[in-house]
Amino acid sequence: MTSVFVSGASGYIGKHITLQLLNDGYTVRASVRSTVKADEVIAAVTPHLVDPNAINSLSFVELDLLSDNGWTEALQNIDVLMHTASPFTIDKVKDENVLIRPAVDGTLRALRAAHAAGVKRVILTSSVAAIQGVELTESEKDYDESNWTDVMSPLGSDPYTKSKTLAERAAWEYIATEAPEIAMTTINPSMVLGAPLDQNYGTSVSVLERVLDAKDPAMPDLAFSIVDVRDVAAMHVRSIAMKDAEGQRYIAASDAITFIEIAKLLKRTFPEKKIVTRRAPKLLMHVLALFDGQIKSILPMLGKPVRISSKKAQSGFDMKFIDVETSIVETAKFLVAHSGK
Repeated sequence: MTSVFVSGASGYIGKHITLQLLNDGYTVRASVRSTVKADEVIAAVTPHLVDPNAINSLSFVELDLLSDNGWTEALQNIDVLMHTASPFTIDKVKDENVLIRPAVDGTLRALRAAHAAGVKRVILTSSVAAIQGVELTESEKDYDESNWTDVMSPLGSDPYTKSKTLAERAAWEYIATEAPEIAMTTINPSMVLGAPLDQNYGTSVSVLERVLDAKDPAMPDLAFSIVDVRDVAAMHVRSIAMKDAEGQRYIAASDAITFIEIAKLLKRTFPEKKIVTRRAPKLLMHVLALFDGQIKSILPMLGKPVRISSKKAQSGFDMKFIDVETSIVETAKFLVAHSGK
């Protein structure tokens, strides 16, 4: 039975990956920060297991992205490293290294431990943030896997974008120079939505929560691509046995949608809720950004069309991505059902 090590298993994406691995018959060793997080993962995935006994194929180790302790031992007798652990926030951070160090150092720490343990297959969770933080040339129609974010440009300089870009760059460089025998694949998701497995979900889902709670007086003129968390997990798991995926990057993205379209969809779904659907003037957005880090982080993208191509993934994985409206509505229904409001 193939054994897979999943770092960051208690994360929003990590839980879905763990679930799909168990349902597909893999043995999973998962890293968490504490035993409390291990209990959280068990409680989240157990109700969704096809075979309840599959939970016996799940074990845990406590690891820290910023400490070497335990990593080499944890990767012993593992066939596949699936590194999903990386901090994610769209709030303003005072020190960008709060995001960059765990992302870069944690990725290299996991790869070094895998190399030392003789692991030959790695699936790395990256992001479209490592792809679209650069201006396209006149000859380029869309962003694809050949593009790399320029962390020195305005589009690529925010701490989260830098953390994902530098971490993925470091991973490819390590494989090329130190561990060429390791076959690595990176999955680069756009904004991830889809119903969480429990109430401990990440930043991307909280963005939708913000719209449901009418936190803003108007919606920003912002469009972005969305991908369902189940599709992201499926791409990770299916990559394991895909020879053609070795040494490749894959964008995970369905269709694009604007904040205003999301708000109108949620208003149709929940007509009783006071959801804001009007467009925010640019001046208002700049004023709000003075007080809100989440808003400040999206200012460079206002009014720009989404130009992200996931054709490579659609072809290579024979993927038909879950449609955006389904992902949004299912996520919103989960949030409403568990909000107590």
